[in-house]
Amino acid sequence: MLTDRPPRTAALEAKFAESDRLRTLEVPRDDRLQASANSIASAMQSDKVSAVRQECSAFLSVASSFYKVRQPSIRVLAARPLRAREGSSIELFGDYDPETMLIRLWMRTAIRKQVTSFGTFLSTLCHEFCHHLDCQRFGFHETWHTRGFYARTAALYHHARDTPVKRLFWAQAPGERWRIDWPRTSRGG
Repeated sequence: MLTDRPPRTAALEAKFAESDRLRTLEVPRDDRLQASANSIASAMQSDKVSAVRQECSAFLSVASSFYKVRQPSIRVLAARPLRAREGSSIELFGDYDPETMLIRLWMRTAIRKQVTSFGTFLSTLCHEFCHHLDCQRFGFHETWHTRGFYARTAALYHHARDTPVKRLFWAQAPGERWRIDWPRTSRGG
């Protein structure tokens, strides 16, 4: 995972820095999100897009209620789009449109068309919901991939999975960007 480059205007740069500093996210003290995540996992086993969409909507309802934001809409789509560029390709796992408050998730892999892993799918749902939180709760009119954004996403994901949150370690990358240092993160330091 790679952070976005900081914007070049002073007003946006300040908001970007604020997003980068905001590295915690309060999570519910109960297990409603965990129960909802388990329902998504069960629905994914059914291989029915409509069942998965319904359970994702229930998850978003619980999360939106807790964070006191409007609930975003959700569309669950089949195979991920594959975008090819010279020498590489990129799979789109999900996206969020701040104008329409719509989250789109793809539940099948791009090449083999297999149902994606539950962990990847839930991580994407939490990621896109955190974009929604940036816009609706934290007042970021732009939502960037900052170190803070990834930390907030990890907090929500690990709460929903009922797994311990790992501290993310970062390594500087070219162009004023950062990437997660996975070996160090996995070792815990």
